[in-house]
Amino acid sequence: MWIHPEEVLLAGALWVSERANPFFILQRRKGHGRGGGLSGLLVGTLDVVLDSSARVAPYRILLQTADSQVYWNIACGSSRKEITEHWDWLETNLLQTISIFDNDEDVTTFVKGKISGIIAEENRLNQAEEQEEDCGKFREAELKMRRLFGMPDEEKLVNYYSCSYWKGRVPRQGWLYLSVNHLCFYSFLLGKEVTLIVQWTEVTQLEKNATLVFPESVRVSTRHTEHFFSMFLNINDTFKLMEQLANIAMRQLLDNEAFAADRSLPKPSKTLKNVSALKRDFDARAKNERYRTMFRLTQDERLDGHTDCTLWTPFAKMHVVGQLFISNNYICFNSREEDLCQLIIPLREVSIVEKADSSSVLPCPVSISTKNKMTFLFANLKDRDFLVQRISDFLQRTPDSSWGDVSPLSLIGHSASAASDSVQKGQHFHPGLPTVSQGLLQLYHKDAPEDLGPKAMKEKMKEEAWNIHFSEFGRGVCMYRTSRTRELVLNGIPERLRGELWLLFSGAQNEMAAHPGYYGDLVEQAMGLCSLATEEIERDLHRSMPEHRAFQNETGIAALRRVLTAYAHRNPGIGYCQAMNIVTSVLLLYCPEEEAFWLLVALCERMLPDYYNTRVVGALVDQGVFEELTRAFLPLLYEHMQELGVISTISLSWFLTLFLSVMPFDSAVLLVDCFFYEGIKVIFQVALAVLHDNMEALLSCNDEGEAMTILGRYLDNVVNKQTVAPPIPHLHALLTSGDEPPPEIDVFELIKSSYEKFGSLRSDVIEQMRFKQRLKVIQSLEDTAKRSVVRAMMTESAFSIEELEELYCLFKSKHMTSCYWGSSSSAADRHDPSLPYLEQYRIDPAQFTQLFSALAPWVCGGHTSTLSARLFRLLDQNQDGLVNFKEFITGLSGMYHGDMTEKLKLLYKLHLPPALCPEEAESALEATNFFTEDDRGEERKAGCGDCEDKKEDRLKDYRYYLRMWAKEKEPKTETIKDLPRMNQEQFIDLCKTLYNMFSEEPLEQQLYHSIATVASLLLRIGEVGKKFNNGGKRTEHAAQALPPDSPEEEEGGSGESQVCRALAEAQLEPAAQQASDEETKDDTSVSSYSVVSSGSLQCEDIADDTVLVGDGGQRQGSVLDVDWSITFEQVLASLLTEPPLVDYFERKRDIGSKIVACKAQRAVERQTSSTSEHELAQASV
Repeated sequence: MWIHPEEVLLAGALWVSERANPFFILQRRKGHGRGGGLSGLLVGTLDVVLDSSARVAPYRILLQTADSQVYWNIACGSSRKEITEHWDWLETNLLQTISIFDNDEDVTTFVKGKISGIIAEENRLNQAEEQEEDCGKFREAELKMRRLFGMPDEEKLVNYYSCSYWKGRVPRQGWLYLSVNHLCFYSFLLGKEVTLIVQWTEVTQLEKNATLVFPESVRVSTRHTEHFFSMFLNINDTFKLMEQLANIAMRQLLDNEAFAADRSLPKPSKTLKNVSALKRDFDARAKNERYRTMFRLTQDERLDGHTDCTLWTPFAKMHVVGQLFISNNYICFNSREEDLCQLIIPLREVSIVEKADSSSVLPCPVSISTKNKMTFLFANLKDRDFLVQRISDFLQRTPDSSWGDVSPLSLIGHSASAASDSVQKGQHFHPGLPTVSQGLLQLYHKDAPEDLGPKAMKEKMKEEAWNIHFSEFGRGVCMYRTSRTRELVLNGIPERLRGELWLLFSGAQNEMAAHPGYYGDLVEQAMGLCSLATEEIERDLHRSMPEHRAFQNETGIAALRRVLTAYAHRNPGIGYCQAMNIVTSVLLLYCPEEEAFWLLVALCERMLPDYYNTRVVGALVDQGVFEELTRAFLPLLYEHMQELGVISTISLSWFLTLFLSVMPFDSAVLLVDCFFYEGIKVIFQVALAVLHDNMEALLSCNDEGEAMTILGRYLDNVVNKQTVAPPIPHLHALLTSGDEPPPEIDVFELIKSSYEKFGSLRSDVIEQMRFKQRLKVIQSLEDTAKRSVVRAMMTESAFSIEELEELYCLFKSKHMTSCYWGSSSSAADRHDPSLPYLEQYRIDPAQFTQLFSALAPWVCGGHTSTLSARLFRLLDQNQDGLVNFKEFITGLSGMYHGDMTEKLKLLYKLHLPPALCPEEAESALEATNFFTEDDRGEERKAGCGDCEDKKEDRLKDYRYYLRMWAKEKEPKTETIKDLPRMNQEQFIDLCKTLYNMFSEEPLEQQLYHSIATVASLLLRIGEVGKKFNNGGKRTEHAAQALPPDSPEEEEGGSGESQVCRALAEAQLEPAAQQASDEETKDDTSVSSYSVVSSGSLQCEDIADDTVLVGDGGQRQGSVLDVDWSITFEQVLASLLTEPPLVDYFERKRDIGSKIVACKAQRAVERQTSSTSEHELAQASV
C-alpha cells in the first residue's frame, strides 16, 4: 500500500534490493521468502520483538536521487504481487515524467506530492465506509493481525500488548492481539514460530495470579487447555480489557447480542497514540457501567466526565471531599470516604446553575438550585467555566422544567388532554385504565380503627425519625444519602414510606419520570394477548401469597396480572419466570401499580441481572459467588456442605425470591428494605449469617434432607417483633413445625449480626466474583445443552456420541460466526432460547453449504453447491430459510448410515420439488402435476365430503383436536410408494448428479459404465410406460394390447411399474449388447453418455468437466417429452442390477476424517483471500 513518504538513512541495512532504476528501488526484508540463513532468522526475531512493520510488510519501494544520501520510503507490501503492482504503476505513470526534471529536489517534491495525493484520494473513498480516527501505528497493527491470523476485515482489533506466552516451561516473547471475538498471540524467535488463536466464546476461566513459576501472569482456560501470559507492561489494563471481551462473548452465548460499536462517542481532542476507537469505546463502557451502578441510573445513561471537588453539607456544616460526575441527565456526587455522602440531582429538577463568588476559603464555587428549593454548593473545581458550560448544554436539551417530573418529549403520541390530566393528577398511567393507584395494604387499612398499642407507637416514632431526616437531608431524589440514611433503613422503613423509599433507592423513580404514560400503553397493548408467558402467569396468579388477604380477591389478582403481563410484553426475552409473581405481589402491597411495575423493571434489568431469564443464569451465578464466599468465610462448613450438596439446593430459592418464600413475610420485607438500599451484598451477608448461626447443627448432619430441615425451621422462626400488621401465617412454617417450637430469631438481630460479621463485603468485589462465575455457569449450561442434544439425537441417528458432539460444535460455531461476522439474516432472529436445545441454533443456506461441502460423503465437484441448496430446501420444513441441528443431522445421517434404499430415496427426492428451487422446478412441476393431478383430484373430492360432515363436530369436540395433535406428533413413515414420479428433465439432472459423484472414485470407469446402462434402461422404461400413463383412454388401449402371459411380479412394485418392466425386458438384450460393444472402445467414448442419448431424448454431451446444473429452462438442442416419467421403484430396481452401483451406495463411510478436516479448515475459512508466497514467487518468475 502507498504510505506517506518517510526518510530512510540506511537503505541497505537488513534489506535486499531486488529491482532498481535511476529513481526507485524495490527491496525485500532479509529472512523473508527463500533462504536468509542465520542473518534472516535474527532479522525475523528482531522484527517480532520490536514490533517492526517489516514483519507484516516485508517489501518496500524507496525513492532515490543521484545527489542525495537520503532515501524516501513511499510504498510497502505484504506480498510480492502487491508490491509489483505498485512498481509497475510507478514505471508506467511517473518514471518518464520525472526523467525530464533537471533538479533532484523537484523530483523528490513531485513524487512525494503525487503519493500524498493518492493516499488522500484513497482516504476520501474509504471515509464513507469507516469513519475512524485510529492512528497509523494502530492501523498497521490491525493489518498485521489480519495477515498473521487470517482474519477478515469484519474482525476489529481492540488493542495489542507485548508479552510472553509460556509454552511448556519456556517463555516466548511476542505480541498479544485482543480483537472483539478472538485472543491471538504471535511469536517468532530464531526460526521458531508460535501462533495461537482462542475464541472468547471458548474461554471458561480468566484469572490474574502470581506464582513462583508464572510471575504476575494471566491464565486463560478453555475446555481442553490452559494458556499463561506474563511480562506485561500494564497487566491490570490488559486484564480488564480481557474481562470485558469475555463478558461480551458470554452475552453472545446467552442471548445472541452481537457487539455493536458505539458510534456516538465524542472525538478526542488529539489522536491518542496506539489507542483505537474501539479501545476508547470499551473504556467508556466500563466507566459508564461503574457510574450507573454507583448511582442506580438507567441503562441509557452515559457519563460525560468527572472531576474532583468539595460539596458543602449543611447537615454536617463541613466541606466533603469527593468527585462530581456529569452525564446527559444527571449531576451526581460521591464522597471519597465511603458512606459519608452521596447525591443525585436530575437535570429535570435543576432550576438555576451559577458561578458563586470565589474566595480563599471557597475557591471556584458553583451553586446549583433545584425546584424544591434546595441549593447545593460545589467548590474547588479545576475548570469551573467549562463545567458550567457543559451543564448548561445538557440543561438546554432537557425538557421544559414546567412539566415537573414528566418529560413532554416522552408524551409524543399521546393525546394532549390525556397528558395534561396525567400531569395534573401526578400520575403517569392512563386515567381510563383500571389500575390500582395506591398500595394494596393502604386499601385494606384505610377503614381500620387507629391502633394505639406499643407497636403502633413505635411505628409512628419511626415515621417521625424519617420526617426529621427529610427536613435535615432533603426529600426525594435530591436527598443527601449518608450513613445516617443507612441506619434508618436497617432499623426498618415504616409501612407508609416503604413504597416511596423503595422507588427512590432503587432508581426506579428516575426511570418512571423519564417514561410517563409508558406503563398505561403497555397494559393497553398487552390486554387480550395470549402467549406462553400469559398462560404461565395465569397459572401462578393464585399461588402468589395466597395467605395474604390482599390476594384473596380480584382486586389484588387483577393488579398482579396487569403488572406481570405488561412486563412480559415489555421484555419478551424474559417474559415471565417463576418467583417473579412472589416478588411483584410484595411490591404491590406497598406501591401503586405503576410504581410496582418500574420496581420490577429495576429488579429484573439492573439489580438482579439475568435472574429471571429462561435459564435463571443470574441466580446460578450468585449461587456460585455464595459458594465462594462460604469457602472464604466458613471454610469448615463449606467442605461439609459440599459433601452434602446443600448449598446449591438452598441458595437458589433464597436469591430468586429475596428470602420472601422461605421466611415469614414481615421479616423478609425488612431484608427487601436493605436490598433496595445496599444491593445484592445484603442478601449474601444474611445468607452467610444464617449458615454461621447454624454451623454446629449443620456440621453434625449426615444427609442433605437433615440439613435442609434445620435451615428451613430456622428461617421459619425469624420473626419481626415490631410489626404493626397482624401476623400472616407462613405456609412453610405450618408444614415444618414440630412438637417443640424452636427458639425465635429476631430479624433485626440477624441483620445486625450479618453486618458485624460479614460487613466487609464490597460491591466491586462481588462484581468481580460474578464475572468469574458467569464464565463458569454459561459454559456449564452450554455443555449441558450439548449433552442434551447428543442424548436426543442418539435415538434418531447412527452417529456415535463423540461424532455428534463434534458435529454440534461445528454447527454451533457456524451459528456463532454469524453473530459477529454478519450474515444474510440476524443471528438473534435465529436463536430462540424458548425452543428445545435441538432447535435453538440455526444456520442459513450459505453456512449450510460450507458444512455440506466439508462433511457430506457425496462430493459432486462444482455441482456440490446446487445439491447442498436442494438438500437445505428439503430439510427446511417450515420454510423460514433456516435449518436447525436436528434437521441437519437428519440429512447427514441419511447420507452416511442409511441403507441403499434410503440413500437412493434421498438422492431421488433431491431432484423433485420442494428440493428444486422455483426456477428449476418451473417446467418440472408441470410434468409432475400432469401425472399426479388425476389421482390427487379424486382423493380431494373423496375427502371433501368427509370434511364438510366433520366440520361441526370439530368445533364442538375438543377431544378431536387432541387426537389430531397426537397423530401429528407420531412419526410418519414414508414408503417408496409415496414418492412422486420423476419426469424426463429431472431424470437427466439425476444422471448428471451421479456422474459428478463418481468423478473422483477409484472405480470411476466401472461406475460410468453402470450408470450408462441404467440410464439407457430407465429411458426405455419411461418410453414404454408413457403409453400407460397418458390418460385413461391410452391406458385402456395399452392394457388391451398386452400379451396374455405377463412376467412374474417383482416384490414391492406397483402394477403399473411391473407392466413397464415387463415391456422393457424385451429390449434389455439390445441395450446390454450395445453396452458390451462400447466397452471395447476408448474410455472417453464411454463417458460421453452416448447410451443415454440412444433413447427418445436428444441430450448434449455431459462428459465435460464443466458444472452441470439443471436450470429448469429448455436446453438448447433438446426436446423434452412431457409424457415421459418413471417411479422410484423403477430407479431402485434398475440400479440393483449393477454391482458397482450397489457397492458404491452400500459402502460404509467414516465421518471422522471429514470432521478433522473441517475443524482444520475453520482456521482457513477465516482468511478471506490471500495468495501464498510460493504462488507469488511462481507468478513473478
